[in-house]
Amino acid sequence: MSRTQPSAPATPGRVRRLLDEVRPAVVPAKQRRPAGGPRPGPWRRGPVLTVCALLLGLLLPLHGTLTDRAGLGSLVETFLPWFGLFVPVLLAGALLRRSATALVALMLPVTMWLHLFGGLLGDRSQAGGDLTVVSHNVAAENRDPADTARELAASGADLLALEELTDRARGTYEKALAKAYPHHVVRGTVGLWSRLPLSDTRSVDVLRDMAGPLAETLRPEDMPVEPPRALRTTVATEKGPLAVYVAHLGSVRVTAGSGFWTDSRDAGATKLAAAVAAEHDKRLLVLGDFNGTTDDRAFDGLTSRLRSAQDVAGAGFGFSWPASFPVARIDQILVRGVEPRSAWLLPATGSDHLPVAARVSW
Repeated sequence: MSRTQPSAPATPGRVRRLLDEVRPAVVPAKQRRPAGGPRPGPWRRGPVLTVCALLLGLLLPLHGTLTDRAGLGSLVETFLPWFGLFVPVLLAGALLRRSATALVALMLPVTMWLHLFGGLLGDRSQAGGDLTVVSHNVAAENRDPADTARELAASGADLLALEELTDRARGTYEKALAKAYPHHVVRGTVGLWSRLPLSDTRSVDVLRDMAGPLAETLRPEDMPVEPPRALRTTVATEKGPLAVYVAHLGSVRVTAGSGFWTDSRDAGATKLAAAVAAEHDKRLLVLGDFNGTTDDRAFDGLTSRLRSAQDVAGAGFGFSWPASFPVARIDQILVRGVEPRSAWLLPATGSDHLPVAARVSW
């Protein structure tokens, strides 16, 4: 019978050699060096973060070049100021990755955002003014129009533009505002209450024409008739006539089939811009719910001729919708031939919009 050979004695040298052989297998993976070489330096780290920062920096000034297919361009422009929130997110990622390249690239979106919106961060209001105007979408579903009317009258406005009036609530507003505003005009779903005389009032067509398969099957006399959503009137002031437009442009919707649908609003914006372009009065106010911000390309025809009172003399962005947590200013006061002195928001009413106000001077 064969006998097992005795093992070699465990000398200190032999133990060290065995440990050297097994040590690589037990070293944690995170402590091992990559086989490809040393870790990239700070100027080569974070390429994805760098590209994202550059794209954001280009998007801010070049948003007008985005396609508007499915309303993409309009959607981006509606919330354009909020894209600045991506900067701290990218900054945190750059610091975590210790990427010098991403940090440098972030200078582009920071610079572009400040160029576009930095001037809106402070208070640009000034004292004085000759006329106070308020515009408010009072909401068709407003449960207490009488209270809304009282709150608006308490603002002391000389001109009070209301949008989304219903036949049921119209009488309530007329009764509640009669004492403070002896002059008023209503056309369809919009109206203007005034402390000063009004004249030369007419409806303005801002409705989208019927189009598509349904329109082809209907005779002209069978086309649905919508109430006017805009008016034009002349206010007699001590310093001469003032043309005032009150408008409620078409709604926008997000649908699975068409994306961000703005056709009705865009058609109304084009028609309103044409009416303003044909206006002969030098002094002009355009008030109302535009269902879009002045950054939106749909309003280029208006913003190229008029100034936003909020941008000139407001404090901050003046977001007016939704009232519970405003994220966009879709209620506008635009001017020509008068100087905005201050612009602000009024407290919430029973509407899902906040009232917007401004004081102007000659």
